[in-house]
Amino acid sequence: MDKKDLFDAFDDFSQNLLVGLSEIETMKKQIQKLLEENTVLRIENGKLRERLSVIEAETETAVKNSKQGRELLEGIYNDGFHICNTFYGQRRENDEECAFCIELLYRD
Repeated sequence: MDKKDLFDAFDDFSQNLLVGLSEIETMKKQIQKLLEENTVLRIENGKLRERLSVIEAETETAVKNSKQGRELLEGIYNDGFHICNTFYGQRRENDEECAFCIELLYRD
């Protein structure tokens, strides 16, 4: 192997190293970008979980309040009064059932 071939071999090797280094730098940038995105997503996920727990608590309270309201209406109805929009507050004659009141009580 003469000097020119040796120099060409070193030059090719040097070029390959530069290409490899360039690829490594590109990968480092991609990893950095992914890490930043991951951090942002973790923060967003945490905030969404907090919001979800608040919404679930509000929903439980609303369901509980709804159940209490329904129980109160049912009590009024069982006491012999209308709870429907049409006859609200009027006494039911002979404790007859009212289709409007029943629908109001048992709809979901």
